[in-house]
Amino acid sequence: MPELPEVETVRSTLEVHLGQVQIKDVQVLWRNIVAQPLEDFEKIKGQKILDYKRYGKYLVFECETLTLLTHLRMVGKFYILNDDKPYDQHVHVIFSLSDGRSLQYHDTRKFGKMKVVNKQENMQYSEFNHLGKDAIDASICAYDLYEKWHPKKIHLKKMLLDQSFLAGIGNIYADEICFAVHLDPASIVYDLSKKDFENIVFHTQRILKGAILSGGTTIRSYTSSLGVHGLFQLKLNVHAQKECAVCHTPIQKIKLDGRGTYRCRSCQKKKRKRG
Repeated sequence: MPELPEVETVRSTLEVHLGQVQIKDVQVLWRNIVAQPLEDFEKIKGQKILDYKRYGKYLVFECETLTLLTHLRMVGKFYILNDDKPYDQHVHVIFSLSDGRSLQYHDTRKFGKMKVVNKQENMQYSEFNHLGKDAIDASICAYDLYEKWHPKKIHLKKMLLDQSFLAGIGNIYADEICFAVHLDPASIVYDLSKKDFENIVFHTQRILKGAILSGGTTIRSYTSSLGVHGLFQLKLNVHAQKECAVCHTPIQKIKLDGRGTYRCRSCQKKKRKRG
């Protein structure tokens, strides 16, 4: 699934390639992609895209009076073509643009979602109410996160994947964050210290920002269809690796809360239970 760095790569690439273009028409070829009545979604016709933003894993196309929210989910991609002919059978939404090109949403799994909402200041859309702060937001306070989350007796990785903790972290980067803070992803959040939370916030932002600079991570089905290929997979320490990049111990893959999880039993330790 595209995570924060991959979505940010798509956002910045669309901004460069499209600019302030007008959406002349929209065709919905797979109804379930649109999370609202079609007549509301089609109000995006005639709107000029003024800005390209992102919140967590959401792409935000800010137009003149409306905003298009998009979640790529598992394998969603965007293609920019010189006409509005579908790229292939997996194109489900086509935006015809004022410059003669088309922006096509491609999704082999059909899990992505789109919605048009009224433009509001500071991106306070109801769709974001369940999300925590964007994971690279400079205003994140580790102490506030500690106060809210440390009473919970859940696994560390489960907390990292909870979008109400910080928005934008997915399976790949959760494994890398756990490795960076030297904690077993099966550690219980209740046993973590304030210092652990400080380390988690620091390394989360360091890793995600580094991945953005590298264009994200190209693993399995994720690649940027716009000519940007992620290179961060060359820097992964634990996720999908055979041996630890630090101590060369074989990496162990386990199932944790139903998610495939990679860890180094030597470098990552499980916190002791508090008395």
